[in-house]
Amino acid sequence: MAMPTLLDVIKRNGTDAVVGLIDETSKATPEVRLGAARTIAGLNYKTRVRTSLPTVGFRQVNAGTAISQQTIEQRLIECYLMNPQFEVDKAAADAAEDGAAAYLAEEAEAIMRAAFQALGTAFFYGADATFGKTDAFPGCLQCYKNDTMYVDAAGTTDDTASSVWLVRWGLTDVKWVLGNGGEARVTDPVECRLIDGSSNPYTGYRQELYLRPGLQVGSVNSLCRIKKLTEDAGKGLTDALIDEAMEKFPAGAPPTACYMTRRSRRQWKDSRTATNPTGAPAPWPDTIDGPEGQIPVFTTDSIVDTEKLAL
Repeated sequence: MAMPTLLDVIKRNGTDAVVGLIDETSKATPEVRLGAARTIAGLNYKTRVRTSLPTVGFRQVNAGTAISQQTIEQRLIECYLMNPQFEVDKAAADAAEDGAAAYLAEEAEAIMRAAFQALGTAFFYGADATFGKTDAFPGCLQCYKNDTMYVDAAGTTDDTASSVWLVRWGLTDVKWVLGNGGEARVTDPVECRLIDGSSNPYTGYRQELYLRPGLQVGSVNSLCRIKKLTEDAGKGLTDALIDEAMEKFPAGAPPTACYMTRRSRRQWKDSRTATNPTGAPAPWPDTIDGPEGQIPVFTTDSIVDTEKLAL
């Protein structure tokens, strides 16, 4: 049974103001719009992550076997406060051609769009100080198994690298978590006293957004990263790199989505040789041929092309 997405959860629990904004603003962030999600009553919970299975084999009669057990890691999943807000001059809003309500609605749409972009960045980079936010929840970068669940494209030019992420969404794999019962609300505009840069007061409107997002990665085999993709010759994305990443996932548990930048998608396309009669370029790839069916590929601006090689 398909899990609800974060978009579904926000719609179900959000205020009318939120629901009216999220459909359009979330389109550019597929990892936010389409990722599996759940709500929790509070702000955190503990979960058990299996990191290895016990060793099991056969034995000879009158000979014993070594005692073995699974390895479990306990993780604390926390929901972090996202509280963007904006203030506008009441005189400017009231004087708008379409009225104050339309002026404030445009500001609310902008803050929602920025919030979804920040969520998308946090999904991949989490608490990384360069591309994420130090006060954000741990993202894919902090949660993937960086000693085995990766493929190195071996790019050599620093600050020009990018990553491709293969993700297995699901109840026991990767999912968004929304705290406080799925809280998602935009406050009504309130008239308030604002202060300019010279400490002089004026009247304005204030409006805020409240979200409590977090991320759970339920298995060390739920994420795989293709890293150090650059524009260096032969260091872009190819089918061979994707196949190597696919091989990292356990049998019967392949990724359910793949995320990359526009540059990586173009590199992937350019790496293919067109074999059609007209000699036209190879088509833009939009799926991966997985062992259990097609895996959708999404282009996202939440991943950057300016990663450091050491990331």
